[in-house]
Amino acid sequence: MNELMTIHAGTMPLRVSGLCKTVPGGRVLFTGLQFVVAPGEFVAIMGESGAGKSTLLNLVAGLDSADAGEISIQGQAVGTLSDDERTALRRRHIGFVFQAFHLLPHLTLAQNVPLPLALLGVVASDALRRSGTMLAEVGLHKRDRDYPRELSGGELQRVAIARALVHGPSIILADEPTGNLDPETAERILELFCNRARRSGASVVLVTHSPIAAAVADRKYLLRKSGLIPA
Repeated sequence: MNELMTIHAGTMPLRVSGLCKTVPGGRVLFTGLQFVVAPGEFVAIMGESGAGKSTLLNLVAGLDSADAGEISIQGQAVGTLSDDERTALRRRHIGFVFQAFHLLPHLTLAQNVPLPLALLGVVASDALRRSGTMLAEVGLHKRDRDYPRELSGGELQRVAIARALVHGPSIILADEPTGNLDPETAERILELFCNRARRSGASVVLVTHSPIAAAVADRKYLLRKSGLIPA
């Protein structure tokens, strides 16, 4: 049995088995891809641009569909769920740190961060409190009335992390979270991200082309057409 499937037993927050994906034009990204991530575990997946790293995260998040294989989140097979059920599962269990931040430009930081809570129906006063706590944890509580256009790249990434973590997800997906940052800022962001994720006990999957970013993980793999190989 594949090493990645025998590391942990029982129900994992995230389990991927036999995943296959081909993109338009017939190019195969990967076949037979499988891995599991335990609570509080940090897994980094490396690969060159175009290897399918972002696609893999989109598949795990239910934003894209695989050609074959199964993704299980908290014991639920994502492929068996309706669109509405998949959306509800994603909102409750997944925090996504996008490479391009995806903050809403017309909303302040205090309005951007609690969006996952609003989607879960959390009352406004509680959402505001939790949002303030997260902004304080990423060092931006004094910028809560600012808009995204007023922030630097590193500050935008911190806001994106705060938004991804504010609802206490069991799985955190991070797509090249340091890709657009200078080395010093990237190091601070990684430290912040790792510390916050580990304290929450979330399972983390980081995709990156950077060995420096991947070095913070408990396990590191290279994404190949044939699946994952230890890095």
